[in-house]
Amino acid sequence: MLMSGRSQRNTLNTSHSPTPGTLRRKWLRELRNFMNFSIRDAQSGTAPSGAHTEPWTFVVVKDPAVKHQIRQIVEEEEEINYMKRMGPRWVTDLKKLRTNWIKEYSDTAPILILIFKQVHGFAANGKKKIHYYNEISVSIACGILLTTLQNAGLVTVTTTPLNCGPRLWVLLDRPPHEKLLVLLPMGYPSKETTVPDLRRKTLDQIMVTV
Repeated sequence: MLMSGRSQRNTLNTSHSPTPGTLRRKWLRELRNFMNFSIRDAQSGTAPSGAHTEPWTFVVVKDPAVKHQIRQIVEEEEEINYMKRMGPRWVTDLKKLRTNWIKEYSDTAPILILIFKQVHGFAANGKKKIHYYNEISVSIACGILLTTLQNAGLVTVTTTPLNCGPRLWVLLDRPPHEKLLVLLPMGYPSKETTVPDLRRKTLDQIMVTV
């Protein structure tokens, strides 16, 4: 569960409850409006980006069949990751979080949001347009999205599907200049949701005053 401040958590369980109508109207009518949503009802914000290139594409998946296809792709690749690619140290570090390659939330979450970075764009004349700091820009936009989901009472878990990008890119029919960065399942927390009791670094460990 995404919470603010010290209570910040991640949850892997999302309920079948539909997305609130207000969020549908604000976010799902036009995909490009994702970064123009209200953080609070009284104040709107837009994510900054290098040279204002807005190098992001948010693919909102609601179709159950497509969500299941995404789950199959992610689970197939993630099993290989856990068994071979990640190595024993990485797998050991994840044991305390009890994660594995089973991604049930891909089916149960009402919505999956796949966030692609555009490594370049196109000018009006069709020539390539440089997207400066595209990954950093998209990461900032993701942070704003996560905060807004939390403020709306929704939950998610940030996932970076290792080695899944090419197959998901094909499945979702994305253009060649886009690469998958983050996958977010989105919904309400289920009644059975549990969160790990994780300790956070103290302020003196993360901040230096000069």
